[in-house]
Amino acid sequence: MNFFSTITLVIRTLLARKGRSFLTILGIVIGVAGVIIIIALGAGAQSLVLGQVTKLGSNLLSVQPGKSNEKGPPVQAFGVVVTTLTVNDANALRDTSRVPHAAAINAIVHGSATVTWGSQSVDTNFTGTDYNYPSVISFDMQEGQFFDQQQDQGDANVVVLGSTVADELFGGTGTDPLGQVIKVRDASQSSENQPGGIPLRVIGVIQPRGASFFQDQDDEIFVPLAIGQEQLLGIHYLQAINIKVDSSENVQRTLQDVDAVMRQQHHIRQDSDLDYTIRNIADAISILTTITNALTLFLTAMAAIALLVGGIGILNIMMVTVAERTREVGLRKAVGATNGAVMRQFLLEAGTLTSLGGIIGIIVGVVVAYLVSLLMNALGYDWAFVISLASVLLAVGVSVLTGVVFGLYPAFKASKLNPIEALRYE
Repeated sequence: MNFFSTITLVIRTLLARKGRSFLTILGIVIGVAGVIIIIALGAGAQSLVLGQVTKLGSNLLSVQPGKSNEKGPPVQAFGVVVTTLTVNDANALRDTSRVPHAAAINAIVHGSATVTWGSQSVDTNFTGTDYNYPSVISFDMQEGQFFDQQQDQGDANVVVLGSTVADELFGGTGTDPLGQVIKVRDASQSSENQPGGIPLRVIGVIQPRGASFFQDQDDEIFVPLAIGQEQLLGIHYLQAINIKVDSSENVQRTLQDVDAVMRQQHHIRQDSDLDYTIRNIADAISILTTITNALTLFLTAMAAIALLVGGIGILNIMMVTVAERTREVGLRKAVGATNGAVMRQFLLEAGTLTSLGGIIGIIVGVVVAYLVSLLMNALGYDWAFVISLASVLLAVGVSVLTGVVFGLYPAFKASKLNPIEALRYE
């Protein structure tokens, strides 16, 4: 029997057992699609994380209150309130003789706020910061301007809106936000503690920036530091100090300079007394990238297990098929079919099942990965649609190998059947 005749026989045999063939193919489809989807999602997540470096810049340091070890987050990340960071620390770090490579420094507090204008009311987030914020975190103004040094240090009642907040307050009214007076109060406080809120004049709206680290940067307002600290939060400490380094080559030197200033400011004599944490943003991104790599590897292993299960399914199906077709094999061998021809037939059946499963699995995996990328981008995240050639080759290679490996033993068993005994088989 020539090759084409064998192929025809294989197709006819598989079509005669449609249900069984479908379930076998389904196991391979799930495994192959799983490998492609997981690798694509891992690449998309990494592109999202690395995209944050572009937005924030790799030459950014952050000083946060509370001690942490090198691998763990500061204690404030666990909800512990630490009050050790102050405006005096930020002013000391601005001394260029002590931190010569600091291009810009800004102090920050955060909170949630309720913003009202007329009958409109919006729940959002606020950042209390100083006039250096645009020099540390790059962005463009849609209209107006960010508050300047005079407005900042004079505690002027001004506010800059994120684009989402501006749209929700003024989008349907046709009113230009600039010059409008809105009222802001800390959302965590009752209205009795802050009756009516603090009146603030809108001086600028920031261009849409999208999401950063899974937070919508446009759903936010910015107020001078003193207003955020004293009038909204009622505190006198900072939640972070950000330092923009003049170049990435000077990041480590600046980190050491900042540490020296902070030790002097806080009278730290030994490491056990540290009450602050200095983080290099690029290092934090590197840690996140390592985590996403590990997760992708783990999930890929889970998808590989699904492929293994599919392979075992093929082994079971082919063993049952050999048992069911014992008389057929005996008849073929009685009329002259060689052991090699029988073996090729059963191997081709297993290979056809896995090849079809692999092709369908690739299509399903690519489509699902594309739909996920569309969804993530619709939600405002810079999620790249990445299908690597390596993932496709891996999926195809594993599916074909699965067919060969798990189809080999049943094919070998079928080829070794004695034709006389096979013809007697009931």
